[in-house]
Amino acid sequence: MKIRLGYEMVFSCTQPTPMILTLNVHSSRAPYLLSPDQIMTDPPLELSGYRDLYGNWVTRLTLMPGDTKISNDTMIRDSGEPDRVSPNAQQYPVQTLPEETLVYLLGSRYCETDLLSNEAWRLFGNGPTGWHRVQAICDFVHNHIEFGYEHARNTMTAAQVYQEGKGVCRDYTHLAVTFCRCLNIPARYCTGYLSDIGMPPPYAEMDFAAWFEAYLDGEWHTFDPRNNKRLYGRILMARGRDATDVSLSNSFGETLLKSFKVLADEVIEE
Repeated sequence: MKIRLGYEMVFSCTQPTPMILTLNVHSSRAPYLLSPDQIMTDPPLELSGYRDLYGNWVTRLTLMPGDTKISNDTMIRDSGEPDRVSPNAQQYPVQTLPEETLVYLLGSRYCETDLLSNEAWRLFGNGPTGWHRVQAICDFVHNHIEFGYEHARNTMTAAQVYQEGKGVCRDYTHLAVTFCRCLNIPARYCTGYLSDIGMPPPYAEMDFAAWFEAYLDGEWHTFDPRNNKRLYGRILMARGRDATDVSLSNSFGETLLKSFKVLADEVIEE
């Protein structure tokens, strides 16, 4: 299937303000793009880019005083298949894990493994391992948290989410990632587009989504504790330890986000 992707954001500032953006489709999906994945600005600004420590493409720019529209409109081909299920996937002992996965066992800004380790083992230590343990974590997190945009705050950590029992998709993901790491399963935070293909109406306003990948049987597997079901049209943009590493925008000065729209729609072919 073909999926049309895009966004439009309007930022306002009162003085020249440097900014970095993590808004491009991830390199693993780039070969499937059907049109350029290019950030556009109005007024036109000079852009440059680099790969960060996690392989994500980051764009640098400097906003000028006033309003700046940042947008993109592209097309990508997707398999049309839902997220893969691998119920027989097993976890590896820590001593046999590849070195590059070990960072995803450690605590991070929003994932306090030291605070939640005892709870993780109490809740899941006597249950199944591997895929079924990760799914048990997703089931628990999905049922434990009350979703609501009114609960969102950018300082919310996994331990706070666990205590308060409310949040948005990034909070579901942080808590599930933390529980996985506490149980010696490497887990990395992901962000990207998630369409409503295959979902019944009414449809919520489109937004970027958060989910995670767990390392089992030598591969990274997708899990989504917010929706807790296999979905279609999931397009990765960035991966990292937590939301710190994949923030859509970081400004180095005072800015105001005046509007925000996201598009991820199936293109019906004749």
